[in-house]
Amino acid sequence: MQKTWWKEAVVYQVYWRSFYDTDGDGYGDLEGVIRKLDYIKELGADVIWLNPIYGSPDVDNGYDISDYRTVMAKAGTMETFERLLDEVHARGMKLIMDLVVNHTSDRHPWFTEARSSTDNPKRDYYIWRREANNWRSYFTPSAWEYDEQTGEYYFHSFATEQPDLNWENPRVREEIYEMMRFWLDKGIDGFRMDVINLLAKQAGFPDAEHPENISYLGNNPGIHEYLQEMHERVLKHYDVFTVGEIPFVTPEDGLLYVGEERGELNTLFHFEVCDYMAHWEMDKFKAIQKRWYDGMWGRGWNSQFLNNHDHTRLVTRFGNDKEYRVQSAKCFAVLLHTLPGMPYVYQGEEIGMTGVRFDSIEDYNDIALKNKYKEEVEKGRDPQEVFRSLLHLARDNSRTPVQWDGSANGGFTEGTPWIKVNPNFREINVEQALDDPDSVFYTYQKLIRLRKENPVMIYGTYEPLLEEDDRIYAFLRELDGEKWLILLNISDQSTVCTLPGSIASAEKELILANYKVNGPDGSSCEMKPYEARVYRIKS
Repeated sequence: MQKTWWKEAVVYQVYWRSFYDTDGDGYGDLEGVIRKLDYIKELGADVIWLNPIYGSPDVDNGYDISDYRTVMAKAGTMETFERLLDEVHARGMKLIMDLVVNHTSDRHPWFTEARSSTDNPKRDYYIWRREANNWRSYFTPSAWEYDEQTGEYYFHSFATEQPDLNWENPRVREEIYEMMRFWLDKGIDGFRMDVINLLAKQAGFPDAEHPENISYLGNNPGIHEYLQEMHERVLKHYDVFTVGEIPFVTPEDGLLYVGEERGELNTLFHFEVCDYMAHWEMDKFKAIQKRWYDGMWGRGWNSQFLNNHDHTRLVTRFGNDKEYRVQSAKCFAVLLHTLPGMPYVYQGEEIGMTGVRFDSIEDYNDIALKNKYKEEVEKGRDPQEVFRSLLHLARDNSRTPVQWDGSANGGFTEGTPWIKVNPNFREINVEQALDDPDSVFYTYQKLIRLRKENPVMIYGTYEPLLEEDDRIYAFLRELDGEKWLILLNISDQSTVCTLPGSIASAEKELILANYKVNGPDGSSCEMKPYEARVYRIKS
């Protein structure tokens, strides 16, 4: 297995509009990221992933880009971005940007020209048809929007304001490559590539037998040729890290994107957990981890995450955000940082921030949620029933501002926040976490430090134990004779963990735990709700 700096890194995701506001407009900004860099450094993260900052009408929180080479006014200026990049590098960290090239904003100059007439030179920068097929988009019942000006439909995988680019057009690809070089030449350290497996479309756009299953949007013929060309033309000329957001993917497909000899991407996000587990399901999670390890280990690199800006905070979705909030936050932290692959920490996760439930659809900003609510209500469903059914997985659950302290708006802004702060900010905030040596923050900090000091956490093999246990998640990591045992009770009930013989009888050294552990362990031990232990097994 090749050893690289990025395999050894821990990534901290900054959703900047909810991070820290310095000018009082209610939006976080790049200046706010600069002011909090020492906090990220203290946590121990190596890489900052910055969500989109480009020029945008902001219909989908910056994922609808109207100018790839400017900075959105809400975020700041290009000068501020360049200073941020310098400050990140001065602290020995790296910065990756979101690359959003499946689609643009409908206000991008390319699209303005494309829709002006059917014979405009930019027309085939996008995808047009005289008749729509039956495909859905992520955000709307149809993936096609009729354009009255030219009498044709344009294709959009997301909102109607986000028309898809036509990657079959070599001029489009060259425009994108030039834009990538623009940012890489500024010194950024790589890209998180938004829905990168959607670039290639099915030839002819045939009707889908089951249009509600939108997997037809991704992994189509031609995608690997595009990514190999991108690597050849751009990426291989820079020492950078790339991670692809790749839905609808299996481990077998995943290797085609991140196989070490293929020249495409370094690593990927798959969504078998976050898209297909509404709540914690131990058997499913164990199976997912084993399948991806068996399919990828030694040939391609995986990512580990349980929440981000699109998915509800992990203690609310998978843990217990009430009586066991701290314990479950620590338990999942241990899980993510000891599994094989690269850990991602989403801002606020490191203090155990929870998801939120607002009282009204009007309190939410998420375009996907609002569109789905409208669609279901128009079917005749009761609005309150629809609202309740959508809340658990609403993207705004994870987008509320970082809670820095117990002052007004959690110390996030002196203005009116763009989205309401979670009401629990007085009990859960960074100031409180830093003052408490037993806080969730210091568990994350210790795990990141352990990862830097112990290659077994990065390059060690993975062997699951107790695979049929529906409460205990147990596994071994081993590298060059160093063997670690990880024990996790992922439930809100105390339970007995009975270890297999050779492991039970081995001498163990406790490295980390989220409860006080008394005495050495024999063949079995009682584990409290959401208890986590990491042992070194002595030979």
